[in-house]
Amino acid sequence: PAPAAAPAAPVPAGAATVRCPMPGKIIELKVKVGDKITRGQVLLVLEAMKMLNDIPSPVDGTVSAINTTVGASVASGDVLIVLG
Repeated sequence: PAPAAAPAAPVPAGAATVRCPMPGKIIELKVKVGDKITRGQVLLVLEAMKMLNDIPSPVDGTVSAINTTVGASVASGDVLIVLG
C-alpha cells in the first residue's frame, strides 16, 4: 500500500494554498519549507491517470508548509503546500 499523506498543517490567515487538482500519487517534491518561489514555478509532480502532472504555484511567496510526502496517495482538494 502507498504511504499515507502527512497530517495537514493549519493554514494561517492570508496564506495561499496549493490543492490537489485530482486524485493521484506524489512522485517528486521540487521545493522545501522556506524556499522563495514565483508564480508558475513547479512545486511538485503528481502522477494521475498514468500521466505526470506538474503542479505550479498560483502566487509568489515562501513555502510555509508541505503537507505531503513522496509516494503519498492524495485526494482531489487535499492541501498539498501552504505558501506565505
